[in-house]
Amino acid sequence: MPKFLATILLATFSIGASATTVSDTNIENAASSLKSEFQTTQLALGFSNEEIDTFLSSAKFDQGVIDAMTKPWEAKPWYQYHPIFLTEKRLKAGLAFWKKHEETVNRAAKEFGVDPQVIIAIIGIETFYGGYMGNYPVVDALYTLGFYYPPRATFFRKELSNLQTLAKEEQLDINQLKGSYAGAMGYGQFIPSSYRHYAVDFDNDGQRDLLNNPVDAIGSVANYFHQHGWVAGAPVAIPLKTQSGLPSPLKVWAGERLHYQVADILTPTLSLDESIDLDISQPALIVELEQEATSEYWIGLKNFYVITRYNRSPLYAMAVYQFSQELKKAHDAQ
Repeated sequence: MPKFLATILLATFSIGASATTVSDTNIENAASSLKSEFQTTQLALGFSNEEIDTFLSSAKFDQGVIDAMTKPWEAKPWYQYHPIFLTEKRLKAGLAFWKKHEETVNRAAKEFGVDPQVIIAIIGIETFYGGYMGNYPVVDALYTLGFYYPPRATFFRKELSNLQTLAKEEQLDINQLKGSYAGAMGYGQFIPSSYRHYAVDFDNDGQRDLLNNPVDAIGSVANYFHQHGWVAGAPVAIPLKTQSGLPSPLKVWAGERLHYQVADILTPTLSLDESIDLDISQPALIVELEQEATSEYWIGLKNFYVITRYNRSPLYAMAVYQFSQELKKAHDAQ
């Protein structure tokens, strides 16, 4: 089937509902065409036809993955979102994890130039310190999204390709890998490409193990932030004070590259809610936090943007930041 026709068929497939515009046969034909392309890609990477066939035959479609992808937590308003993550239980678990791995966390923070509380916050929000790493077979999740989820199918097929390479590089058993509905795995929930590019062997045992080894996970999360430009000790986000909402033509951040400077955001009716010495020429963005009765606005700086490289949701980034502040305050008080 020609590539353009497969794309058209997939684009008309109603995700998460009964297929009313395209027959099951056409959907499978479109997926089959994409699988042929995938086979060609993997052959170019040095895999044999037999290896690719075995890899694909180990995966199956999972409607639950599609359902979860179309109803992410990040779609909730802030007042419903943040109570999921900023809890006393998670805070206590974070302090215990930090205390247990204090030497490793300090070494990672120093080596990679990342604030320790951010490392702890990420692992806590992602998996509750290894307690909830996900129950979706990773290969099923990426297979489903790569061949049956048109909005981001190209991205997830690349991750499926990376998964096959990762399994070979790290000697991982594909059939034993469990993770999130998006194919992320381990303490820090790394997708396969991130695992391959940012994971480090932080305990020098010859293996980059993010699935069972918290030492490697701590070092890898720190390396991820380092590689994306985190600056230790630099501010992350600051609340704004507004008299009448967000003045025109300013807009809240929607995933684009940073194009505002602090000076573009601060106006007579939109100012910092706290006094801080700030370089007004530095890149910045605006975050809106929807409360039950109104909205809060925050200015996010470069470190905030770095958190969004881990997860593109500004709500996620704000949860990480606020949780990290709670962790630091409680840790320093011990």
